[in-house]
Amino acid sequence: MTYFRPLVQTDGAFVLAGGWARFDRVEVLTRGAAPRIVAAADIPDEIRTRLTAPRPAIMSVSLDQPRVMGILNVTPDSFSDGGDFVTTADAVCRAKEMLTDGAQFIDIGGESTRPGAREVPVAEELQRVAPVVERVAALEHAVVSVDTRKAAVVAGITADVLVNDVSAMRFDSDMARTVAGKGAPVCLMHSIATPETMQANAAYDDVLLDVYDHLEERIAFAEKNGIARAKIIVDPGIGFGKTLEHNLILIRGLSLFHGLGCPILLGASRKRFIGTIGNAPEAKDRLGGSLSVALEGVRQGVQILRVHDTFATKQALDLQMAMIGTAGNDT
Repeated sequence: MTYFRPLVQTDGAFVLAGGWARFDRVEVLTRGAAPRIVAAADIPDEIRTRLTAPRPAIMSVSLDQPRVMGILNVTPDSFSDGGDFVTTADAVCRAKEMLTDGAQFIDIGGESTRPGAREVPVAEELQRVAPVVERVAALEHAVVSVDTRKAAVVAGITADVLVNDVSAMRFDSDMARTVAGKGAPVCLMHSIATPETMQANAAYDDVLLDVYDHLEERIAFAEKNGIARAKIIVDPGIGFGKTLEHNLILIRGLSLFHGLGCPILLGASRKRFIGTIGNAPEAKDRLGGSLSVALEGVRQGVQILRVHDTFATKQALDLQMAMIGTAGNDT
């Protein structure tokens, strides 16, 4: 199989995914062979069309500009903000703050998926998230995402939501049917094993290409089960069954995932590798590193940034987009 990674530049002839980044050249990757660079005009038409086609809006949010997804964990044990928003009132207050900051999506989770986390029973997870989801979904301009692996949690929510499944619908055999039945968009994330054991299984032949192949397979599975590609987002799963070096390889190669023809979500906020490289053992001290990774994602055309620090991220995005205008990004 041959893979095509657009090399983002300032004034390329081709617009990447209908957004703000541009490219003229493509890195061609094949397992077992050295990469080679070719002109974008010389790649197959169908590949170039997939790389350049505008991505459809997700629940009324257009993706021609980078968007912010605010993280709202209503859990006692999430790695960064566990216990901060366990009451409905506190969670809704935080959602309002994030919307004021400029977040377009609010991602609400009731089960920690940090390394080593144990599974939460469905009833408990639903009890945590449902009241918050319903109240936040009723706020003006709020687009709600539910971070869950469980179909019963999705089925138990009446509001229109985006489903953010870290297992890419592998954990629960009913998830694809439930998502399709609700007509909901879904984010498919790459992961291996379960949060409880994933770091013990972090081995790949080629992490960039292996993650791409996995996401391509999960997209095909979703489509087979009645979920249109226009409703699918992909996430390479930074920190989920990856070493520090795996994370860096994926971030350097993010533009490859545009070849899947779906919007890309990047969720690297406050993660351990940022603390390791940036000398920040405490998760809440990783703002600078989180912004650095987020802006690299934007440079490569990533459409959605899933973050804890919504105000700082939106401010950084506003400055980044003001500097690059509509011309694209520097290499």
